[in-house]
Amino acid sequence: MNNMKKYYPTAFCLYLNYFVHGIGASILAQNSKSLQAMWHTDAAAVLYVISALGIGRLIALPFSGAISDKFGRRPTVLLGMLIYAAFFGLILITPNASVGFAVALLAGIANSFLDLGCIPAAMEILVESTGLASILTKLFISIGQYALPVAIGLLLSNNLYFGYSFIICIVILVINGIILLKLPFAPMGAKKAENSEEAAEEVVKPKFLVEGIALIIMGFTSTATFQIFLNVNKNFGIDAVGMTASAAGKIQANYALGSICAVILTALLVKKLVKPVRFLFIYPLISFVMLMAMFITKSQTIALVGGFVIGFSAAGGVLQLVVSTMSDLFPVSKGKITSMVMMSSSIATFAVTAIAGFVTKSVGIQYTLVVAAAITAVGVLLSIVVNVRYNQLVKAKKQLT
Repeated sequence: MNNMKKYYPTAFCLYLNYFVHGIGASILAQNSKSLQAMWHTDAAAVLYVISALGIGRLIALPFSGAISDKFGRRPTVLLGMLIYAAFFGLILITPNASVGFAVALLAGIANSFLDLGCIPAAMEILVESTGLASILTKLFISIGQYALPVAIGLLLSNNLYFGYSFIICIVILVINGIILLKLPFAPMGAKKAENSEEAAEEVVKPKFLVEGIALIIMGFTSTATFQIFLNVNKNFGIDAVGMTASAAGKIQANYALGSICAVILTALLVKKLVKPVRFLFIYPLISFVMLMAMFITKSQTIALVGGFVIGFSAAGGVLQLVVSTMSDLFPVSKGKITSMVMMSSSIATFAVTAIAGFVTKSVGIQYTLVVAAAITAVGVLLSIVVNVRYNQLVKAKKQLT
């Protein structure tokens, strides 16, 4: 739509926040060794601090959406950016892991406000391509996660202060915030014209207690897979495989590169060729096989390849595809069911990270991959249920037409 082009610079600035979020989601894990030294603690304690991100997100989700709807997208986005900047700054002066946990809550709260401000604002700009608007957030997150280990590697190789990566994020947020204060936002509530095919989707009703509950649980399993891997991959490379810190950082870079490739490929395929629901089975199955291969072999080559494969299959937009499938099956209550999936995802963010910390301390970091694989296997089984039910619904609709 030509009249929406004036909002494209706004959309770019909104997505730039997800570049910063991609860094923020993994910056604690990627700097685990430096934080352990600063706090005089171990890797498990850093994982417990990281679990606070999910708790903070869960705290803010129930009311951040209401704030976005009532006060507008711009104030919500700017508030999220301000809180994120506070997190990046305060974490560098925290004296111990306990205070770090409280500060890390801010990152989760910030993420919630950004999600409920940026995503609706982007969808109101790309009003005819809301699926693309949603998947682009994952693309920018992946770019941020790819850039971070490269930046940390440069800092390490030049013996520079690890906190510069945090400070750079603050600078980006401040500059981007000033720009967003001036740029126009699209009118709230803009939506595309209803399509007769979309209306036909409501003829045969899906069962919330079957595929609905399965998809909500998959919001947990899909997040748990990449959340565990995201937070342990570097230490796994160092402690279990015997890689150097710089070499282990390449696992994260490959992970981010894989997720970027998956987002691009998936966006192209789901537009015309493949239903999102099919990927909900294929991608988790690939993740399960790769996680077990990494655990069994503990090979540097497999670890580096595994970074790309897990990034592709687990972090390439599976959660977004769960939300998309949920919206397709339950179009009347999109807001409610989307929030349910995201709440489930948030529970996974803090729960599985805390579990990973416990497993790391008790039996070793390599066993966190087994935990991730087990949770992923549950997702695979649930995806079979969803696909079977989806096929039944499609068949029933064809018989009605």
